[in-house]
Amino acid sequence: MPKKRLSMRKIREVLRLKYDLNRSNRDIGHSCGIGSSTVSDYLQRAKMAGLDWPLPDQLDDISLEHKLFPPATPRNSSRFIPDFQEVHKELQSRKHVTLNLLWQEYKEQHPNGYQYSWFCHSYRDWAARLDVVMRHEHRAGEKLFVDYAGQTVDIIDAATGEVSNAQIFVAVLGAGSYTYAEATASQALEDWIGSHVRALSFYGGVPEAVVPDNLKSGVNKPCRYEPDINPTYNDFARHYQTVILPARVRKPRDKAKAENGVLLVERWILAKLRKHTFFSLDELNQEIKRLLQELNNKPFQKLPGSRRSRFEELDKPALKALPAVPYELAYWKKAMVHIDYHVEVERHYYSVPYALIKKKLDIRYTASTVECFYRNKRVASHPRDNRIGRHSTIKEHMPVSHQKYLEWTPDRFKRWAAKIGPQTLSLTETLLVKRGHPQQAYRSLLGILRLGKSYGDGRLEAACERALHINALSYRSIESILKNGLDQKPLPGTSSETKPVKHKNIRGAGYYTSTTH
Repeated sequence: MPKKRLSMRKIREVLRLKYDLNRSNRDIGHSCGIGSSTVSDYLQRAKMAGLDWPLPDQLDDISLEHKLFPPATPRNSSRFIPDFQEVHKELQSRKHVTLNLLWQEYKEQHPNGYQYSWFCHSYRDWAARLDVVMRHEHRAGEKLFVDYAGQTVDIIDAATGEVSNAQIFVAVLGAGSYTYAEATASQALEDWIGSHVRALSFYGGVPEAVVPDNLKSGVNKPCRYEPDINPTYNDFARHYQTVILPARVRKPRDKAKAENGVLLVERWILAKLRKHTFFSLDELNQEIKRLLQELNNKPFQKLPGSRRSRFEELDKPALKALPAVPYELAYWKKAMVHIDYHVEVERHYYSVPYALIKKKLDIRYTASTVECFYRNKRVASHPRDNRIGRHSTIKEHMPVSHQKYLEWTPDRFKRWAAKIGPQTLSLTETLLVKRGHPQQAYRSLLGILRLGKSYGDGRLEAACERALHINALSYRSIESILKNGLDQKPLPGTSSETKPVKHKNIRGAGYYTSTTH
């Protein structure tokens, strides 16, 4: 059993990569940031629990954990130890032979033999004593290597003359070295994912795996053994039914194909563009596209054919089909459910079932939708709304009797406000009526009424009076009034502020309306 249990979400990802994509345990461990032996352990647990893929919708994280971690059972110690020399020979010399297959054959001959996790652990302990160098033999359609070129291209703003540096994204298929390149404004997440989507469209299919360098946009925490993949990048991989296998830190052999592709792009494309002047990314990408065709059609020096011909012959038939729609960029964040049973996404508030108050949720949001997940189960979905400070509330998320379940109620806010003063009570009642549901005003009212602790109830009462007078009924407005001392000044339009000045040299308003001067 692993020393530290994984989250149920990561275990679900292990099962998806194995049973949906048929990835090796090594690849799964690399993608999920865990050891391959840990992968083996969880796959064996799933098999012993009789779990099928996909997992049933009603199987929540708690039930899944109970199935994977039942009480321990006594072990039988009289078991036949396999010949790992023969196991190693089979793995090295036979294509498509896996540890799982060899273990199944071992169990057929020795039904009381060791389980799969022990088999894998013991073989790797034995193999670790060998001086073996991993060979990189790329199968057709297996891996797409991606990276950015170290060289950038200047883009000049025609209006201001300002110069920006365009980044050059490069993708290379492993078997035939068919290359894709494009220019983007930055290496930020939006451009990183967008380049991947356009690259897969260029290839017309999906490889089994994508191998990036340890770029921050794709990998949150670079680590030789357990890289932490950006959740948006993982989301992209699930959409295209592929796996992310980051290159290991300080292991140049892992990314040699990408580095060679970058070198070719810099030599045969960027070098030819060094004397060009570009005023937009579109202009630059048009030239890159033209030179990219020349590069892919250029005959090999020592092999027959070209990158394009090898792509048509090897990689293209092996690629998986593209999904029906391209990936839509999605962001992930964690959010605590507030007492008004809403979560905040870029200053707009979306409702979730009120029973989740004070729970921490995973939020996935795109340009069109906002989805809320609790323990890997979707609990709410909303159309995206970019109106700042507004609420999107689903009626079914509200409690039948708000007073029964929540500590805060409209009456409690009114009682609190009445103790401060009539102007504060008037503002509170106005906010409760102004919002579509009273609960949507709770967040603002909590902030407003708590200002009395910092500035005193008297000043808060005066600030509320001014806010009502100028119709600025928000927490930020009232806080600004107090910070700037406006609550201690006369209200706009009052007599003390508009009293005319009398002087013998000032003619007054009547002078200008007279017909005679």
